[in-house]
Amino acid sequence: QVDLVESGGGLVQAGGSLRLSCAASRRTYTLVNMGWFRRAPEKEREFVAAISPNGANTYYADSVKGRFTISRDNAKVTVSLQMNSLKPEDTAVYYCVVVIRDNFSWRNAGTNWGQGTQVTVSS
Repeated sequence: QVDLVESGGGLVQAGGSLRLSCAASRRTYTLVNMGWFRRAPEKEREFVAAISPNGANTYYADSVKGRFTISRDNAKVTVSLQMNSLKPEDTAVYYCVVVIRDNFSWRNAGTNWGQGTQVTVSS
């Protein structure tokens, strides 16, 4: 069984918007920090955004701050990433995982990396 399933990716022009969604199969995910990572072609996977269990605190990579918004709906056990003002450099596969704080950033807490969802931004 796949615990976290990402969706919502697609092809969009620069300046456009997309909304990614992550559906969790177990309610225990409402008790942990959740986050988004991305992997661009030929690059290392990188942190994008994180959100606390109750949604009160959010954290962003500098590269997406002010453009992306992470949110969660614990009633539906989903985590979303609203992406506005998209740039070609946002092109990547986006992954939803459980995250933990790691010094001044975040890392995957041990969740299996799923299929992710492809986001492609054309210039």
